[in-house]
Amino acid sequence: MALTRRPGADHCGIAAAMSVIDGKWKVSLLWELERSPRRRFGELRRLVPGVSEKVLAAQLRELEQDGIVHREVHEEVPPRVEYSLTPVGQRLNAALESLGEWGAKHLLPDSA
Repeated sequence: MALTRRPGADHCGIAAAMSVIDGKWKVSLLWELERSPRRRFGELRRLVPGVSEKVLAAQLRELEQDGIVHREVHEEVPPRVEYSLTPVGQRLNAALESLGEWGAKHLLPDSA
């Protein structure tokens, strides 16, 4: 199991988890990867409106380094790259589901 190696993430489980999902688009990317087992870069860019190509690439790279996302390069012309959740990423999404339920119940109007 890959663990984050970010500074300060080793003293608390919450801090470690937050360091992995820290980034404006990461949770949206995790959600889209949960909805479909494999997504291409262009698909993710379309499905997460507002994210720039540069930021998308950087956040996917960080998620890959943290063991949350798997990047598979298919040797074709042109090259095809697909992203998918690792088992660790799937468990992270399961944990985020509870957080989303809490937010919907406590922060969204008319959701009680």
